[in-house]
Amino acid sequence: MREQIIKQVEEQKVIAIIRGVEPEKSLKVAKALYEGGIRMIEVTFDQKDEKKQEGTVESIRRIAEYFQGNVSVGAGTVTSVKLVEMAAEAGAQYIISPDTSEAVIKRTKELGLVSMPGALTPTEIMNAHRWGADFVKLFPIGTLGTAYIKAVKAPLNHIKLLAVGGVNENNITEFLEAGCYGAGIGGNLVNKIWIENEEFEKITETARKLTEIVKGWKN
Repeated sequence: MREQIIKQVEEQKVIAIIRGVEPEKSLKVAKALYEGGIRMIEVTFDQKDEKKQEGTVESIRRIAEYFQGNVSVGAGTVTSVKLVEMAAEAGAQYIISPDTSEAVIKRTKELGLVSMPGALTPTEIMNAHRWGADFVKLFPIGTLGTAYIKAVKAPLNHIKLLAVGGVNENNITEFLEAGCYGAGIGGNLVNKIWIENEEFEKITETARKLTEIVKGWKN
């Protein structure tokens, strides 16, 4: 499974991020993303509210059970070993963090999941790689832009980087051109207003634009 997920990231390029959405609507969002061609979805934990963390687990479980492998689902904002284990039990296939934690990375790998910790500086990136990360999430990269990615990639071109923070359909190819293997996209794709208004077709439309842009870039 691990190698399949790694290959899928490299091929699909886009991981949609569902943040702060209750389980009932999370599945609707996942269906809208799927209709638009997205095949990788991250559901994030809320660090301030344990009850909402249970909701994240339930969302992961529902998405994993509904799509039966047709969508790869992962957990985001995973900051502890406990959350790694909760996500794994629910069916998460990859673990994404905002930071670089050796304990989180190692437990992720022990459970046979794909590790995608967050880092920004060269030291953090190298530490994540040393501790076993499969991909390193450059976060938040939007304000630093592609010039920073190119500067980091020069000495660290052996590390697979993902761009997260400020990525959208208008700039994703810039991040891919700079050397990122893929990108995580949240509010620019999984828009909270669209969800509140049940305008799931807008999510599908944006997802379709993204997948077509990535396909065009690859070709």
